[in-house]
Parts: sequence; structure tokens; C-alpha cells
Amino acid sequence: MKQITRQEKPVALVTGANKGIGLQIAKDLAAHGFTVLVGSRNLEDGENAAKSVGADTRALQLDVTNQDSIAAAAERIRNEFGRLDVLLNNAGIAHAGKPGRPLQEIAMSGRASVASLDEVRVVFETNVFGVIAVTQAMLPLLREAPAARIVNISSAGASLTINSDPNGPLWGMIDVVYCPSKTALNAITLAFASDLESTGIKVNAVCPGFTATDINGFAGTRTVQQAAREPVRLALLDENGPTGTFSNEDGPLPW
Repeated sequence: MKQITRQEKPVALVTGANKGIGLQIAKDLAAHGFTVLVGSRNLEDGENAAKSVGADTRALQLDVTNQDSIAAAAERIRNEFGRLDVLLNNAGIAHAGKPGRPLQEIAMSGRASVASLDEVRVVFETNVFGVIAVTQAMLPLLREAPAARIVNISSAGASLTINSDPNGPLWGMIDVVYCPSKTALNAITLAFASDLESTGIKVNAVCPGFTATDINGFAGTRTVQQAAREPVRLALLDENGPTGTFSNEDGPLPW
């Protein structure tokens, strides 16, 4: 039987942390004293990212759409640390089309009347099914922590309340690819929060805002440093903090 190494420092796993918001979240959690596991589909990319985060950071090969990869990641965490204090489900995609397309072209291709069902399936595989699969696999490790936290990266575009307001900022922008995947993620967040309430594990969803990353061709108006603030705040919630919420840096968001 392999020896389980237990340590005093809390352990955080950030999926899709080799770049963008995920990488900044990893840096911020490391600054708060966490041992950070940089989840990345490509191990080499993860290793390069981990070097930029800090000494007590490890790259972890993790493809959230691959059950074998998820199982191997969970097994490695159990063998090396014995527990997981924070799971930050950051990995996500906005579309499954050709990389480098202009944001307007991506938006047009996601319209309800023309969207590819194959693309919808691919996006849901990462943004929805991947979050369920990773969270379920990591739950035994989260239960070993004294006060575990799960944070899901969502989007204001997930809000049916905001999207249905004719005078709102997102009116006419809802698609059938990305936005519904994040709406489903919000529902999953509530389901896990309800299911785990008695355990003390807190589960919350967060919108990092329109951030300049490759998911939108760097058209976003916020920096990754700004985008990481609310996810990190939720990862650090104390025992009096909420569960089953949806927020951004300015406060609660409507479902």
C-alpha cells in the first residue's frame, strides 16, 4: 500500500490552470499559503505554468472530459496529500469551432437557428459533464479536509433573469452553446450545495466578468487579476460563509 503524505498546508486543485484566469487563481491561492495543483490537459503546459506560480506548486495532468484522466488525478492527490481543501472548477470552453475566430463570428455561429448540435455537445462535455465528473471524483478527498470549498466558474450569461430582461445588458446575446452550458452549471452548483450542506462543504458559482483571455480572443475588458478576486474569495470562505450562491465581484447575481 502506498504511503499517504499528509501536510499542514491546505491543498487546492484548479482545473484549466495552465493559462488565463485559472493561472491567476492558482497564483493567488499560492500567495494565500496553499499547495496548488495546476490542472492541465497537457502536462508540459501545466509544468510550465506551475513554474510561474511558485515553489509549492505541482502540475497535474487532468482532462475533464476523460474519465481515466480524472481518476488518475484523484488517485495521485490521495497518494501525495490524502485530502483536498479546495476544488476550483475553472476549465471551460466557449465554442468548439476553429480557434482564432473573431468574437462576433463565434456569437453568430451560436445563434439558436443555426448552431451546430455537435458543437453544443462538445461545449457541454467540458462545461457541464466535466464539472460533474471531476467534482464526484474529488469528493472523497474533499470530505477528508476540515472545511472544503468548491467554486465553479460561471458567467453572467448563465442568468436567465438577466438574459430575459429586454432592457438588460445581455438582451439578444444569449446563444444555445455557451450560455446554456453555464446555466446548467449553475443548476449543478445548487444541486451539489444542497446535497453537501450537511457536510460543511460549501459550493458556489462565480462570474469572473468579461476578461481578456483566449476564450474571447482577448476582447475582454477585465484583467485576469480582477477576474480572480471573487473566485479566490469564495475559496477562502470561513464556516460562516454562504453556500449555493451565484455572484461576481459586485455581489449576488440573479439566477
